[in-house]
Amino acid sequence: MSSILTNNGAMVALQTLQSVNNSLDDTQSQISTGKRIGSAKDNAAVWAISKTMDSDISGYKSVQESLGVGEATVAVALSGAEQIVETLTEMKQLAISANSENVDHAKIQDSIAKKAAQIESIIDSAEFNGANLLDDAVTTELTVLGGLDPSADTITVTSIASGSDLDTSGITSITDVATASTALTEIETMLGNAIDAAAQLGADSNRLSDQGMFVSKLSDSLTMGVSTMTDTNMEESSARLKALQTQQQLAVQSLSIANQAPQTLMQLFR
Repeated sequence: MSSILTNNGAMVALQTLQSVNNSLDDTQSQISTGKRIGSAKDNAAVWAISKTMDSDISGYKSVQESLGVGEATVAVALSGAEQIVETLTEMKQLAISANSENVDHAKIQDSIAKKAAQIESIIDSAEFNGANLLDDAVTTELTVLGGLDPSADTITVTSIASGSDLDTSGITSITDVATASTALTEIETMLGNAIDAAAQLGADSNRLSDQGMFVSKLSDSLTMGVSTMTDTNMEESSARLKALQTQQQLAVQSLSIANQAPQTLMQLFR
């Protein structure tokens, strides 16, 4: 039945056009922003999950910075420990040469004393960001955040007991073969301590480095997860945009035809 008061065809065509226009606006917004879900109204559940993951990603960036500072601190101490090992090795060679009667023990002792002073200088200068892992009198241990839970995800690096293990002031002064033998034993003990200390710091450095790599990969995985949930699929959106533009044109044409329908009723009264 045709009516001059109600144009049912135009009403349907108008609703269709409005629906297509709304979908077209959404698709254009997704393409321009690059986000399929940009606010809670788009998809409340997915939006909430993505925001939680975004928060974790930001937290892991802070963890990476903490691990980077910790790794740098250990690297400074490790470099110092390795240099101490080299210096003690040289001192050992001097002490071995002093175990002969026909050598200048005074000059050998002078060289050993200078190298001992060098070790003390290395220990004092092996400081990074206020922490010195070669001097337990300055820093007893270094706690590095390795995850998002400060109470559980921490890595502790213990400082070297330099006061007892690397105290060169206790080395016997060389004046003859007997004292040279005693000094050699003391230097060998200290060298063993220095090697153990360098190995410990090397292991700590590897642990911090491995944790840093893990956190980086974990952060990347979370970022890709958020992208999968919220980012716009450009290929799909492009195809949808073309389809909606065609539907829009057809809906406009349908509305135009429906609006012309009442005019045909005039022909009935001619």
